[in-house]
Amino acid sequence: MEILKLATEWAKSEIFSTRFFIFFAILFLIASIGFWQLGKTDIARAYIIPTFVAGILLLIIGSGLLYTNIQRVSQFEKDYTTNATAFVESEMVRTEKTLKEYQTIVFKAIPIIIILATLLIIFVNTPTWRAVSITTIAMLIVILLIDGTAHARIENYRQQLELFSK
Repeated sequence: MEILKLATEWAKSEIFSTRFFIFFAILFLIASIGFWQLGKTDIARAYIIPTFVAGILLLIIGSGLLYTNIQRVSQFEKDYTTNATAFVESEMVRTEKTLKEYQTIVFKAIPIIIILATLLIIFVNTPTWRAVSITTIAMLIVILLIDGTAHARIENYRQQLELFSK
């Protein structure tokens, strides 16, 4: 029963964390509206669409993760009561897969995209491309911050699962 409590606490922590995607999505959307209503210069007007798109993307990410983790909490108890050993094994497989995805996407691909966006700022001198690059960097930093803490949580969860499987 301790493993069920651990899994549920992990999922609830993920639910709390994914709400930050939605929070930052709202901030990006508010910024887009602000640029639309108050932007007088070319660079300010150039931020309208990129911040709107970043807000929508973060909203999709946050909503998807929130829904998935809410479903996961209710499914944990069913899976655990059906077969506790299979539950632990499936969670170990899932966490291992997720950790590999973090290594590939969050800690390799996102920094590369940030570097490319930075190079775009340096070499392309149009307001639109600068706004796109800066907004992309801001959005990816938000993702790195949130997923960095999620990575630490899932790594700790994986270690706890290993203790229970022995």
